[in-house]
Amino acid sequence: MDLRALKQFLHLSQTLHYGKTSEAMHVSPSTLSRSIARLEDELGATLFERDNRTVVLTQAGRLFREFAESTLAHWQDLRHKLQNDPVELRGQIRLYCSVTASYSFMLGLLTEFRARFPNIEVVLETGDAAQAVQKVMDDETDIAIAPRPDHLPNPLMFQSIVETPLEFIAPSIDCPVRTQLQQSPIPWGQIPFVVSEYGLARKRLDNWFREHSIKPNIYAQVAGNEAIVSMVGLGFGIGVVPGLVIENSPLKEKIERIETDSQLEPFDVGACVLNRRLQDPLVSAFWKTASDLTGTVN
Repeated sequence: MDLRALKQFLHLSQTLHYGKTSEAMHVSPSTLSRSIARLEDELGATLFERDNRTVVLTQAGRLFREFAESTLAHWQDLRHKLQNDPVELRGQIRLYCSVTASYSFMLGLLTEFRARFPNIEVVLETGDAAQAVQKVMDDETDIAIAPRPDHLPNPLMFQSIVETPLEFIAPSIDCPVRTQLQQSPIPWGQIPFVVSEYGLARKRLDNWFREHSIKPNIYAQVAGNEAIVSMVGLGFGIGVVPGLVIENSPLKEKIERIETDSQLEPFDVGACVLNRRLQDPLVSAFWKTASDLTGTVN
């Protein structure tokens, strides 16, 4: 049985989307379809029920997923044991984090990981932290750095790294926004906001609006905390970002923190991984390094 086919099957079993899996696995949709069809022929069972709109894993597919996960994990373990130095892990691990995380606390973690396992290649993708958990759930990355969700999905493990407050920020330059903030009481419903399109920060800000009976004036919705800092610094409105982003931003002189009567719940930022992926020795090695450096696993 082709190990590549097993990997493709596992990815598809997570995404339930041929387009996403074919892109992530670097194959065409038709090649992916043929690969799944060959597995079904070999097994004599249907793994996915599919039509023009939906893809659903069958009971046979769920059983085969357990087999595929176990087979790939044992293959990785055997390959490492057969090396000249069984302790010397080799291979590639995929990480996902925000730009801020990549040049702040991740620096120490990656340095320590490199010292322990110099032959493991790290493929680091940066992007919006709001996408991090879904990246892990869709098996598009092995480990992601993200704020802990209010409700952690059952398949996920979470390793706390740092806690950071969610803070309101405003432009430090003279502009209409600053004039509005100097009024008493502050007319929150009139001041333009620059907000995240989605994610935990947006959820907590929306809750804050409801608690204070504020109908917000949304000027812009953007992806990524760094974009919020940029637009606020230019005077387009106020926003909410983690304190860690403010401390590491090259634009921090162009913004200032705003004190409010009630604070937003802080972010518990850490690493998240699918529990089954910890069977992979490479993923387990990174997870152990993070645990040794930062604390306990939840």
